[in-house]
Amino acid sequence: MCGISAIWGDSDVAVIERMNDLMVHRGPDAHGVFVSLDGRTTLGHRRLSIMDPQGGDQPIFNEDKSKAIIANGEIYNFPRLKNDLARGHRFSTTSDSEAILHQYEDSASHVVDHLDGMFSFVISDQNAFFAARDPIGIKPLYYGYLGNSMVFASELKAFPSNCRDIKEFPPGTCFHSEQGFSSFYRVPNLKSREGSVEEYCKKIRSTLEAAVEKRLMSDVPLGAFLSGGLDSSVIAALAKRSMGSLHTFSVGIEGSKDLEAARVVARHIDSIHHEYVITPREVKKELPKIIYYLESFDQDLVRSAIPCYFTSRLAAEYVKVILTGEGADELFGGYTYYKDIKDPDILQNELRRSVSSLHNINLQRVDRMTMAHSIEGRVPFLDLKMIEMGMLVPAEYKLVGSPPVEKWILRKAVEDLLPDEIVWRKKEQFDEGSGTVDLVSSLFAEYISEEEAHKYSDCHRGDNLRSAEECYYHQLLLDAYESPDLILANIGRWAERPSEIQNCA
Repeated sequence: MCGISAIWGDSDVAVIERMNDLMVHRGPDAHGVFVSLDGRTTLGHRRLSIMDPQGGDQPIFNEDKSKAIIANGEIYNFPRLKNDLARGHRFSTTSDSEAILHQYEDSASHVVDHLDGMFSFVISDQNAFFAARDPIGIKPLYYGYLGNSMVFASELKAFPSNCRDIKEFPPGTCFHSEQGFSSFYRVPNLKSREGSVEEYCKKIRSTLEAAVEKRLMSDVPLGAFLSGGLDSSVIAALAKRSMGSLHTFSVGIEGSKDLEAARVVARHIDSIHHEYVITPREVKKELPKIIYYLESFDQDLVRSAIPCYFTSRLAAEYVKVILTGEGADELFGGYTYYKDIKDPDILQNELRRSVSSLHNINLQRVDRMTMAHSIEGRVPFLDLKMIEMGMLVPAEYKLVGSPPVEKWILRKAVEDLLPDEIVWRKKEQFDEGSGTVDLVSSLFAEYISEEEAHKYSDCHRGDNLRSAEECYYHQLLLDAYESPDLILANIGRWAERPSEIQNCA
């Protein structure tokens, strides 16, 4: 996990150094800058040392130093790739990022077809430039223009204020300086296959076990978020089986459901458990920082970012890598509004849309809140094989009963791992179970009245502010940046129920 920045078209070390400085939280362990011989590429890197802490500083070069890479993320099939590539290449590090570079030497733009992981990276290739982002957009990347040059960075806050046309680099996409942008992945639109509950439980279980196992790859301490809900609990339980000892982390307001449930799970799986009680006073104090790091004012995103921020801060005292449960709700029908979609085909389409849109909402939250505290978040449910499995499972197995039980087939697949009270616990979003919803509702009543919010919203019509609470977050975002327009132009909004779904359901 790192922060990357790059300029294609010009050499400007001063700009890259400033961009590096603004992303120091993404990589406090080391930094590097590189200018290509032709002066057309400048690369910058902030490093959080996960693989090869001693020898993996970036940029990393190929054997004759004609190519250089800066990368953010993890390549989980690195051991196999290295073994295959070692026949024709000499590795100078044990960093998984070096495997990307040598694979690029062999496969050019098709390098992405060989990678299993989460990543955004840039390669300087003599007179050419190549960039790519992982299929789901787990790792961030943005691009814009400065004069006649293209500029790339992991976070929006890193861009110079005089950059223009800044956009999110699309997930599952490559850019080559000679060929332009090209897509290499879309969430598969698969027809559900017939099969018994027992068959699907076995497939889901084995696929998830493999997804968790590969994400245990680390040269530094690894732990797991544990809210006490199904998703984080099953990830923690599977990780504990493989690791022997596991640190788990939970936060909430005093007496919150998440804290109580997480204790139950921690005792059951015998993890080394840590918890932290959030207070209104501390939320008030830290909220400007949360908004700054999050790069969003979206009400739902901020609410869920608050407990994520504090859990990340707690985890950073013990580990450098954290497992999270993101993606399960979108794959298996975990949100309340899914229950209103009666047609199975429409539900499957909406789940596919939900997974496809995670990159600039929930995944942005996980990335920004973990990186704010210099730890790396990993998301086993969004393994590509897990996504394919989720798309194949019939919708009728995801919501079962009357009233429907959400994620029913996932619960059945893991019910031997956890206590019944956890497996069949009613779905609550992170901000609900942790008590954040109640906390912020009382907190913001004293800051902005409904009348003031209406006036504020009228002054910022283009940002479609939905509540007094969101107006307050919006103001904090404006205060956080010298050039907030760069951020506002790229805000992702969590649309719970799009109009096209309402019309079809």
